[in-house]
Amino acid sequence: MADRTETEKRDLAKELAAAVRGEVSFAAADRALMTMDASNYRRVPRAVVAPRDAEDVAAALRVCREHGVPVVPRGGGTSIAGQATGVGVVLDFTRHMRRIVSLNPAARTAVVQPGVVLDDLRTAAGAHGLTFGPDPSTHSRCTLGGMIGNNSCGSHSVAWGTTADSVRELELLTYGGERVRAGRGTDPTGAPTGLPPRLRDGVKGLVDAELALLRTGYPDLPRRISGYALDALLPEKGTDLARALTGSEGTLGVLTEAAVRLVETPAARVLAVLAYPDESAAAEAAHTLLPHRPMTVEGMAADLVGDAAGLPKGGAWLFVEMGGASPGEAAARAQSLCRAAAADGSTDHTVVTDPAGQRALWRIREDASGTATRLSDGSEAWPGWEDCAVPPARLGPYLRDFRALLTQHGLRGTPYGHFGDGCIHIRIDFDLLTPPGIRRFRDFSYDLGELVVSYGGSLSGEHGDGQARAELLPKMYGPELVRVFERFKSLWDPAAGLNPGMLVRPARLDENLRFEVLPARPVPVEFGYPHDNGDFSAAVRRCVGVAKCRNTTTSPGSTDVMCPSFRATGEEQHSTRGRARLLHEMLAGEVITDGWRSPEVHDALDLCLSCKGCRSDCPVGVDMATYKAEFLHHHYEGRVRPAAHYSMGRLPQWLHAAAPLAPALNVLARTPLAAVAKRLGGIAAERPIPPLATETFTRWWWRRRKTAAAPPPSGGRTVILWPDTFTNHLSPEVGRAAVRVLEAAGLRPLLPPTAPLRQPGGALPQPSLPRLHRPPLCCGLTYVSTGQLDRARTVMRRTVEVLSPLLRDGHPLVVLEPSCAAALRTDLPELLVDDPRAAQLARSVRTFAQALEELAPDWQPPRIDRPVAGQTHCHQHAVLGDAAERRLRERAGLTGRLSGGCCGLAGNFGFERGHYDVSVACAEDQLLPAVRESTGATEILADGFSCRTQLDQLGDRPGRHLAEVLAEALGEPG
Repeated sequence: MADRTETEKRDLAKELAAAVRGEVSFAAADRALMTMDASNYRRVPRAVVAPRDAEDVAAALRVCREHGVPVVPRGGGTSIAGQATGVGVVLDFTRHMRRIVSLNPAARTAVVQPGVVLDDLRTAAGAHGLTFGPDPSTHSRCTLGGMIGNNSCGSHSVAWGTTADSVRELELLTYGGERVRAGRGTDPTGAPTGLPPRLRDGVKGLVDAELALLRTGYPDLPRRISGYALDALLPEKGTDLARALTGSEGTLGVLTEAAVRLVETPAARVLAVLAYPDESAAAEAAHTLLPHRPMTVEGMAADLVGDAAGLPKGGAWLFVEMGGASPGEAAARAQSLCRAAAADGSTDHTVVTDPAGQRALWRIREDASGTATRLSDGSEAWPGWEDCAVPPARLGPYLRDFRALLTQHGLRGTPYGHFGDGCIHIRIDFDLLTPPGIRRFRDFSYDLGELVVSYGGSLSGEHGDGQARAELLPKMYGPELVRVFERFKSLWDPAAGLNPGMLVRPARLDENLRFEVLPARPVPVEFGYPHDNGDFSAAVRRCVGVAKCRNTTTSPGSTDVMCPSFRATGEEQHSTRGRARLLHEMLAGEVITDGWRSPEVHDALDLCLSCKGCRSDCPVGVDMATYKAEFLHHHYEGRVRPAAHYSMGRLPQWLHAAAPLAPALNVLARTPLAAVAKRLGGIAAERPIPPLATETFTRWWWRRRKTAAAPPPSGGRTVILWPDTFTNHLSPEVGRAAVRVLEAAGLRPLLPPTAPLRQPGGALPQPSLPRLHRPPLCCGLTYVSTGQLDRARTVMRRTVEVLSPLLRDGHPLVVLEPSCAAALRTDLPELLVDDPRAAQLARSVRTFAQALEELAPDWQPPRIDRPVAGQTHCHQHAVLGDAAERRLRERAGLTGRLSGGCCGLAGNFGFERGHYDVSVACAEDQLLPAVRESTGATEILADGFSCRTQLDQLGDRPGRHLAEVLAEALGEPG
């Protein structure tokens, strides 16, 4: 039997490769990437095909049909009901079929291929003052094909409806190879237009036989997404076959092209945020706002929003967007709405006209599908009942009953969503890991299905039925209409080859759960994973698949970092989600079978820059930099490592040893011997070796103290200035500038000793020359980034031992290099979980600007009055935040904002052989364009050594640390 299976697999692979011009892959990594979408479900496909055009789709369908293999069309993989997973051949439309075929501004239409990302269409249409109306929160990565498959909606559906309202014509291929051009209207026989003879007669006959049921069997509400929309085929509704096929979840045909309607966007938009005492009050008020013709009516409560800034005081809020022909008109309409809302229960409001302020608030809503997966106590919550909908006027009482049902089942969740359309999103803390928890999931689903139907609602109000809700469709439609759905499916797909198990004849809602393959007990790991109770599997489970890491464009004003390697390559395996999927499959052991030694996981993590951007930008806080370090530790345990791990991973040791020889080594770095050294060290040939400081920062410091040329200020607050490896050996000018500024601000910077203090009471060291042969203190960053966690822990323990007596009295630790500050703040306590002093050290860490703001609040920096450009260091963005830096720049008259993203050098990453092209692509994403667009008077800021090095090697203008800029403006010390 096994031999037969292997033979069939080889034959299928051979025939697909011969028939399809696009990529065909049976590789474990590519299959593993497609096992899940954004739902609770998991299926392992046989192969992944990336068709180049409709002819490729037809060829793939023919081969699969001949082999009896099912086919699953897939877009961005953000579906929440499981319909983008399958056991056959997955057709991945995101690689090639993503072209906007045409755009007609006069007719307000566009023709698109199924892999077109929504934001790409919106950008193209926006040049003509148009947009595509439906806008789910995944708009930056979801595809038009997926939206048509699921009948997606989004925040603006109260104004522009669902995707079905925006579809004009669909071109599809059935599993049997028939071509369909579905539109609106009938042919001379009275059948829907665009059907081949077999389907034409069958569809007409089915509709004619079931007219009464189709006219009476559907609830009337704006967000009815569940089931097949066969009522769209009624004569009085225009016999709209395109509308009937929208929302069919790839079970009837494979979309190859779509003509869609565009809408005019208002010239101005204003966001009115209305506060209410609680969620029920907001829900009951939402439908009363619809006569004011809002563009959105979105609801959120305090348990989701947390301490977000910019909201009026209340327990729940409605985000209501109003449009207008001018900013004044939009604002006037918003104020009128606020007055009406105040008379109907709103307790407070704010009107946000600033686009940046609106974007900040909308981000809370758009990230909700991720943030809601972690409740306030850190426990996990999951989709499954993500988007049921009821008539908007009944939303308030329904929501109260919904909350009561949660309590009855001992469950918790955070409702939010499209209150104006009666559609509720929620993630619930189902226990999907144990049999009792799964039974509760099933029981609750049945009870909630009955509750939704009792209110005249729809099981799905946005994301489709898939596997999550299709089993319950008889509750909503009754068995007779569900049998009509099954007959309709059989007409289109008699072989049941398209997305089987979805929508009709579905698998049980508690089968194929993606968690059941994970280890039952925590696997041994090195990091503490404090936010996941020490469980690496729970950390990996954080990725729920919403795929914010697949953003390919940067929104105006965004400083997001994640995910630079995906933006550079466009490949799923180099996204945060892709890597998390591979780690999930590594733990499962079914597709990825080599565990920690897996080459598939290693290859995917190889292009992870360890930028930590996902730690802050991922809505659920996936921390791929930590997962990568963990994986590399186990992957190379007891084995020879890559040369770069020995050269750059142990950089602090080499630089300490090389310091006395710096002048000679700098000369050698400019000779042919440098090429030999780079080859031996695993360093990219394209990279120049940065020069070493001929006098390290620490030597300068102790020489200065010994000569007493500049006595420290008396009476100022003492700060411990961290002499990180990069500042000490490669950029001592940054350290010297920081000392100058800190002292000018009245602070007393001191460097830590190189060995533990033995003075009674842990007194601070006196300024005397240390024993310079001692190894330097180190944050462990380079060891962590290369997965040398045993060595990292050793150097970190020594650092804790030395610093703890100094920090006991509350002295802050000022760190100039953002990556080292981030390592001390997060990596150190998460590796030294057994040492309470590690947490104390982490709490003491301050950036340069944070120290000035906190300890010298009255100090006025020198006025520089120049614009700035450059980049906020990715680790600073992700771990430390840059609010203090922005305020310090503002006080110094340094205007403008720094770009987001990652410089691409990212410590050792950009220096490693094989990474140069990706490193350059990352720099070209935001950093280098921002610098090129600046004027000669612009100050280029880059607090990270990697960022400055990337600018030196790839850009036309060097960057400087903020401390250097301020020190220069102070002038020579008096």
